[in-house]
Amino acid sequence: MAYKEFKCIACDLPEERCTCDRYCALCYSEYQVRLTEDGQYYCSICREVCDYKTQD
Repeated sequence: MAYKEFKCIACDLPEERCTCDRYCALCYSEYQVRLTEDGQYYCSICREVCDYKTQD
C-alpha cells in the first residue's frame, strides 16, 4: 500500500509545515488538534468519537 501524506485542505501542506489557524472542524476546540485524512483538523475527543485517524 502506498504512503499517503495528509495535507491541510486550506493550504495543501502537511501538518508539520501548515501555518493555518488550528481548531477542531466540529466543535471549534483548540486543544489537542491534529490533521486527519480528510484535510481538516479535529480535537482528540472528536477524532475518537468519529474514528478519524491522524498521520502517525
